[in-house]
Amino acid sequence: MRNRDEIIHGLRSCFHSFGSTIDDLTADQWQVQSLCPEWTIKGVVEHAVTFETLLLGWRPGLDDPLAAVAAVASGFAGLSPSDLRHRYHDVVNQRLFELEAMTDEEFDAPSFTPVGQATYARFIAVRVFDMWVHERDIRVPLGLPTQDAGVAAEMSLDEVEGSIGYIAGKKIRVPDGQGIAFHITGPVRRDIYVKVDGRAARVEALRAPDATITADSLTFMLLACGRIDPQAAVASGRITWTGDDELGNRAARNLAFTM
Repeated sequence: MRNRDEIIHGLRSCFHSFGSTIDDLTADQWQVQSLCPEWTIKGVVEHAVTFETLLLGWRPGLDDPLAAVAAVASGFAGLSPSDLRHRYHDVVNQRLFELEAMTDEEFDAPSFTPVGQATYARFIAVRVFDMWVHERDIRVPLGLPTQDAGVAAEMSLDEVEGSIGYIAGKKIRVPDGQGIAFHITGPVRRDIYVKVDGRAARVEALRAPDATITADSLTFMLLACGRIDPQAAVASGRITWTGDDELGNRAARNLAFTM
């Protein structure tokens, strides 16, 4: 788990980058289909504003602040892009002020999170992942460049790595007794290994993986988040594999564990 300074820095960088992205959108771009099938780009921004509004003033606890998501979201649906943009900047500035004013005890307190009971720090780490992915939901379909290095990108990959046992075991269905390696080439560079011994689990090293999957970090993340078509990524060579051809092919097409 990242420390408090890294988590807040990661969220601040996501807030700033997302804000810069929406500040530069044209009127037509707000209506473009995002990488999320159910949302236009405006819908992605409404989602981001809704979540940060729900967390504004909320303190770590066992109650679920997301229970009111539908009611809060409905209040933003009719806003113009200009008003929505102003609301975004206002709420994220308030959120950062709150986070920086929290005590260490509050930040590390037991809390509800979208991934189960954990700590408030864990909740905010998930917000980094969410914001990082949603910026790419906007930039990728518009053909805009993405900055895919840095602490926020590393933390986002952490989220996928933390679920890699589930991905390998339940989505890819790596057979018992076999192992698979994921070689992430950059901008975030990482090697992730999974061995199946009764159940799939991440391991620190794997001497002879049955298949090795290779992809750049953006492609890997977009596939893991269900954002792009695996066939297109395979056909373009953005994801490749060596070793067991059937296992590698199955892995490249079944990384998605979240939408």
